[in-house]
Amino acid sequence: MVHILRPIAFLLALMAPLAGSMAQPGGAQPGGGTPSPGNTNRILAVVNGDIITRSDVQSRRRLFALSAGLRTDESATAGLDAQILRLLIDERLRLQEVNRRRIATSDQEIAEALSGIEERNGMTRGKLLEDLRRAGVEPRVMYDQLRVQIGWGRLLRALLGPQGEPSPSEVNEALTAARARIGEAEFQVSEIFIPVDNPAQIAEAQAFVDDVIGRLRRGLAFPVAATQFSQAQTALQGGDLGWVKADQLDPAVARIVTQMPPGAVSNAIRVPGGWQIVALRQKRESGRDNATLLSVRQVYMPFTSPLNPQAPTAQQIEVVERARALQASARSCDAMEAASRGSPRPADPGPIRLEQVNPPQFRELLAGLAPGRASEPIIAPEGIIVLMVCGRETRNLAEITPEQVRTQLVRDRAELLSRQVQRDLRRRAQIEMRATTSAQQRG
Repeated sequence: MVHILRPIAFLLALMAPLAGSMAQPGGAQPGGGTPSPGNTNRILAVVNGDIITRSDVQSRRRLFALSAGLRTDESATAGLDAQILRLLIDERLRLQEVNRRRIATSDQEIAEALSGIEERNGMTRGKLLEDLRRAGVEPRVMYDQLRVQIGWGRLLRALLGPQGEPSPSEVNEALTAARARIGEAEFQVSEIFIPVDNPAQIAEAQAFVDDVIGRLRRGLAFPVAATQFSQAQTALQGGDLGWVKADQLDPAVARIVTQMPPGAVSNAIRVPGGWQIVALRQKRESGRDNATLLSVRQVYMPFTSPLNPQAPTAQQIEVVERARALQASARSCDAMEAASRGSPRPADPGPIRLEQVNPPQFRELLAGLAPGRASEPIIAPEGIIVLMVCGRETRNLAEITPEQVRTQLVRDRAELLSRQVQRDLRRRAQIEMRATTSAQQRG
């Protein structure tokens, strides 16, 4: 029951990397004690006059460790600093270009983006900032990161101009071609793209990519790694490319994806401009994916301490009694929403695909639950949930629509332009590396 019982800890893990990349010099170092000021503020790179310090790299690395569930000491993430520094340089170049073009992002847009993140992850308003503070991340770090991401997307749209919006004839042509290929294989793919524009860095970048692949195969969540390290436009979506056909991928990537079993992570794949890692989540036939979608309301009643079934506390007994009373009295989804007011979890967890609900016992419960009837209380160590099915429909999720085609065309154009602009920014930049005693210039 991913949408209903999803742990808040994982949501924080997914979002923490967004805050790491814009950490400011001298900021708090979560979980790592207090480093000496001189060492923390040591300048590692100067990017067109802007400095990147050891503190920036440490913040990013430690947040990666936090999000990946690793220890926050250096031994857990050894070998990442060089690549993290390069990623921070690329991000600083993006920020400079956004500022140079005077592309503004309002506080209201930042607030809306933050609310959207919380809503998509089933968090109550303000919960994300609360969790970040608890992890030692100042809210302004998140605000700065969102401001850069929004500004970069706006910059790309401005550069694309009228060409960014596909014409009706282009959409219809692509739609006709897609419908003519119904029944062909489609792949649900996630990606991590690591750019390399200096031939001298190819081996080092591949070593970093191989390290990330090893972590992914040992259990690191792909969306966490993608959000943290990928320089593709899909990074903020956890690397999600959606459903694609083989010919929509780079030929080298397509050759690998078509041979991968679902759930697999590829080796490093050399592509134009860098290295790519892909994960294959699912396969299906194009245009054919019938699903049962449920609209559900939930009421979550938390315990104040973990449940010991052999010795429940008075508060836990009272919560069980309230849950049973709700089961007996609730007759509508409006009643469930009313009962959920004040709960730390939203009443509406969003659409749920019945076929993908796990464990099987939950799937069977939802499949047999009549609309408008509350479920028996579902007891977990941290609290109780009562569910109600509000609606059930069967839909072909693979049906190809004009809006899906338009979105794909826009995304492809924006991704291509993003890589071109980033490459040009690197080529024109004055970057002084101070990681060694002898400064290195790249221009």
